[in-house]
Amino acid sequence: MADQNVPPRRPRDDRGWDGRQHHTSDGYGDHNASAPYGYDSPQGYQGGYSAQADPREQYADGYAHSGQQAPAPRGPQWVGPEGLGRPAPARPAGTGLPTLDDDNEPDGKVGRRKALAVLGGTAAVVAGGAALAMTPQVRGLFGDEAAADATGNTVTDGTAARPSGQQPSTVRTYTEQNESYMGSRAGEALKKNAPAGGRIFSGPAAAAAETKVTVKTVLAKDPILHLARRATFGATPAVVADIKKQGIDGWIRAQLDPDKIEPSKAELKIAELPTQKLSVTQLRDQRDKLNEMGAQPEREVVDATLARQIWSKRQLFEVMVDFWNDFLHVAAEFDGGEVYRTSFDQNVVRKHALGSYPEMLVAANKHPALLIYLNQKDSRKDAINENLARENLELYSVGVDGGYTEKDVRQAAMLQTGRGVDDKGQYVLRVNQHFMGKVKILGFTHANTFAIKDVNNPTAKEIAAVDAAIDKYITYIALHPSTAKYVAQSLATRFVSDTPPKSLVDRLAKAYTTNKGMIKPVLMTLFSSSEFWAAVGQKVRRPLEYMVATYRAAGVAPDPSPKHNNGDNKRTPFARGLRQISDKLHELGHYPMGQPTPDGYPDVYIAWTSAGAMVNGWNEAGEVISGYRTVFTYTPAEKLVKAPGTAGAYVDALSLRLVGQKLSTREKNLILGVAGVPATAKVDATFNGAITAVARAILASPQHHLR
Repeated sequence: MADQNVPPRRPRDDRGWDGRQHHTSDGYGDHNASAPYGYDSPQGYQGGYSAQADPREQYADGYAHSGQQAPAPRGPQWVGPEGLGRPAPARPAGTGLPTLDDDNEPDGKVGRRKALAVLGGTAAVVAGGAALAMTPQVRGLFGDEAAADATGNTVTDGTAARPSGQQPSTVRTYTEQNESYMGSRAGEALKKNAPAGGRIFSGPAAAAAETKVTVKTVLAKDPILHLARRATFGATPAVVADIKKQGIDGWIRAQLDPDKIEPSKAELKIAELPTQKLSVTQLRDQRDKLNEMGAQPEREVVDATLARQIWSKRQLFEVMVDFWNDFLHVAAEFDGGEVYRTSFDQNVVRKHALGSYPEMLVAANKHPALLIYLNQKDSRKDAINENLARENLELYSVGVDGGYTEKDVRQAAMLQTGRGVDDKGQYVLRVNQHFMGKVKILGFTHANTFAIKDVNNPTAKEIAAVDAAIDKYITYIALHPSTAKYVAQSLATRFVSDTPPKSLVDRLAKAYTTNKGMIKPVLMTLFSSSEFWAAVGQKVRRPLEYMVATYRAAGVAPDPSPKHNNGDNKRTPFARGLRQISDKLHELGHYPMGQPTPDGYPDVYIAWTSAGAMVNGWNEAGEVISGYRTVFTYTPAEKLVKAPGTAGAYVDALSLRLVGQKLSTREKNLILGVAGVPATAKVDATFNGAITAVARAILASPQHHLR
């Protein structure tokens, strides 16, 4: 993959990736304008891209250093329970969680730090079947040895020209990102445990019943739990009960028809985010009012997405929205995102997430968010900007190894000239700025000449003819065989394995082509394939997925706690709580629509191996279990299950409640060691005062890290 037809590094036009978008006359793109809607990102977001070069090509760290702030590192910064930059509330002495620096425990208790590391640090190697106790970074954290780079840059396929021979920061596409990480030493260990091949059955239930799980994993080889972990943001007792009640086939059919699923209470509460119900025109007209309210549309769309991921009953739909937000990626926090990103979410991604990808790509190419984000609004026949034309090929359709050339990029850029955004913030095609003349792109040809009487005053019919020619090209590349393979590879990586079997990728690509880019038949093919059901434990949760799964597992409710004292007349507790989760994910470097560049986040675990992120996740799990954030209602840890009489039985019951299965004897003993009691000891509902530490330790186990 990716070593054929790779375009050479090339000079850009002298505007390149222009970070500040002068797209209207109202000052939104003004260099000297104040940050839109009171934007106060902790990362000091400066917006956009360097005007000098492609930011993926200029520096080894992958960012252009021409006034642009690099995104937050995937590692720890402090975010207190009340949100970014706010101190943690004072707590009475002796209450709350011990810190992770507490290895000198009295009474024979196991140090929390080492116990959690042994539990959580094995997630990746459990998935890969390697024989290590924990990753080098985690060992380094505890002083056992110096930390090392788990992703390495060893060439594993014989040539440094392929992505697996490159540093991840230098590769150029979503697929290449994944391949680069999987070319590391840790990636090679994961590959050895992946299912090699399989077959398709008459339906998902038949495939689940007939597939034998042979991979090494600590997860229960239960098809219902497997489906709940992969097709949602985290199994819950309610989801498992629904699958059992409806059957595997019935539950999947229902999830593929999300409009018939009633909205959850939290989804109705999204109305408390004031910008999410406003149109582009309203966002522009109400700018001053929204500033006074402290509303930030580009952040509220992220907050709303998190609410849906945690609480929506349309879980498969939300998983697919997240998938497309990486595949057809437009960052939320770009200069223009405050006005246009919510509309892109509603009218492009969500509208087509389970529909037609060609229709999604056509809609995206007419949406102001994408036209501004990738500078298409600046492209005219006498000054052609190639950014969107390139990314349409490289990222959004055929992929960098899909057979296109630099000539194809230039021809596509010519064809797409004239598309832009008018002064009202609406899509416009300026015929007088459209290049006329024959084009040929990847086998697509068009005369691209039109009988237009006056290009400066074209009729609606004449505009529609030019628009249709561009749409025809976009549809062509969306249905190209290389796009079918690219979408199939990406879906298989998301749902099955970081190293999906070729047999499955080929089958999904065929379904994509046969069904003309319709997504539901592709997903039904995936769920009806033995490779999906054989891949238990072959995916590790990325930081966002771990965080959302933790909120779901702990049964957090979207209403404020009775103990909550509002103290903020501008935003509701629900809105502030979502922002606190978003702030934590900003800190971890993984949040919805968060990647500043158009390649989206990598979808393989090796890209996210970080001791800091792991410890931060455990600490957040502790905050959730403790219920310190009164903006939400939390089930007290001692009430998650009815406490059995003995410590061992209590750990079993709590594990079934939080991760859907019992832990191994070794893991169970580690957790009992955290509490300092044997399995046979009698304990009360508070686990003799250790219930929070015990619950947090279960959420640090491989059974919660794996999905």
